[in-house]
Amino acid sequence: MGNEYADKVVVVSGGSRGIGRGIAAAFAAEGAQTVLAASSPANLDAAAAAIAATGALRPDVCAADLRTLAGCEAVQRRVAERFGRCDVLVNSAGATRAGAFLDLTEDVWQDGFALKFFGCVHLCRLFWPELRAAHGHVVNVIGGAARTPDPEFLIGGSVNAAMHNFTKGLAGLGKRDGVNVNAILPGMTETERVGQLFRQRAEAGGTTVEAVRAALVAKDGLARLGQPEDVAALALFLCSERARHIQGTAIAVDGGATPGLY
Repeated sequence: MGNEYADKVVVVSGGSRGIGRGIAAAFAAEGAQTVLAASSPANLDAAAAAIAATGALRPDVCAADLRTLAGCEAVQRRVAERFGRCDVLVNSAGATRAGAFLDLTEDVWQDGFALKFFGCVHLCRLFWPELRAAHGHVVNVIGGAARTPDPEFLIGGSVNAAMHNFTKGLAGLGKRDGVNVNAILPGMTETERVGQLFRQRAEAGGTTVEAVRAALVAKDGLARLGQPEDVAALALFLCSERARHIQGTAIAVDGGATPGLY
């Protein structure tokens, strides 16, 4: 993509691990100044060092509790003070628990919405003036469960569906303000998070992690699980000038696992 992202500031929530880290690495490789936001200073430092070791511009980092408005405000404040702009916002933070419905407590439900849904809402609202000024881009990394309800993933499915609706509605405002807003719906992707989900599903079903993994791959007829780089490649394209006419769209990166038309 040439130097399209040189001098651009790209904020990635959940950028210390998994898909978020993969997306941040891809933007950094294209010359962007990335800002990684997550809760763990150690994980953030490790991610920044790993990205810098590839020869890319070292990411800036901000440790904050994105489940809270104050934490999201801290991220926006740091970006404003350090760089004075935001060209791309990628919302990739969020870890919703899988498990049997009757075993999922109120606290677990509240936490799932606080980080993934409300963290996304807060960051979009806080960064919107900068995004509008830059004619920038928002990419919300949601998940295939937005379209495929699962009785053992009710929190994740509910949160993802809410984010899907929010993204589509925000894209309407984006049309007026010159901000492109789209979503990516990854399928099962090789991350620490998916490994944790496999363990939770195995516990809920009284089986093994290996059995859960094999059953999911077989059920969807997949050749393999996804990689963070698969999602990152789409994020780069959606935030490029070549994608300006793509607005309010949710694109699955799941190897064809989503069974329906929608």
